[in-house]
Amino acid sequence: MQLIAPDILAEARGLTGAMAGTICVLGIALWLFGWRWHRFWIVAGITLAAGLIGLNAGRTSGGTQVMAVGILLAVAAGLLALELAKVLAFVAGGCGAWLAVQWVLPQAQELWAVFLCGGLFGLLLYRLWTMVLTSLIGTLLAGHAGVLLLEQAIRFDAVAWVSAHVPALNGAVVGLVVLGVLLQAVSAPDEDGATVEEKKDEPKAAEPAPAPKPAPKPAPWWKKLLSPRKAA
Repeated sequence: MQLIAPDILAEARGLTGAMAGTICVLGIALWLFGWRWHRFWIVAGITLAAGLIGLNAGRTSGGTQVMAVGILLAVAAGLLALELAKVLAFVAGGCGAWLAVQWVLPQAQELWAVFLCGGLFGLLLYRLWTMVLTSLIGTLLAGHAGVLLLEQAIRFDAVAWVSAHVPALNGAVVGLVVLGVLLQAVSAPDEDGATVEEKKDEPKAAEPAPAPKPAPKPAPWWKKLLSPRKAA
């Protein structure tokens, strides 16, 4: 398995330096702030994907309202994005487990059970799975775009170089994914007792004011990986 794929690099050689740099910055932002901005990434990703699917469907059907179909489908998907986040987490977890088992054990059977188990783990460990997925996608985007920028800067054959250094690049991608998960866990805001609801009514004059409660201690970073979190 080649995480930095030479085929993708060969197809993307026509990108300008500005476009490759934009993709690289987007990948770094996704790698670093995947969980902190996860609502934005979910809504933007589903909206973009639905818009592209709508445009493609309208073009293949020969309809005249291609733009209208794409915009309407993108808006509808964007409004439902946060509600579909759990479904996407289940499907992504199941597909990830399926591919991992098929990669390690090519002769394995009954992979539907692996898919269901992976989907359940994706739901139970929603925060950790979101961090892993955003870190992986951000690393792949930044990696491919960064190699294209290096090819344009120092004039070398990126496709041949990537094909000759597959194990090293795979190890670098895995290490960056783990580092991205740790950085996201450290920078994630505290949610267990971080906000205290203020009282609407003032205390009566005859009653003494209650003593202020001590501020809650920040949770350690490793608890932020496993704490449950709803998508919306």
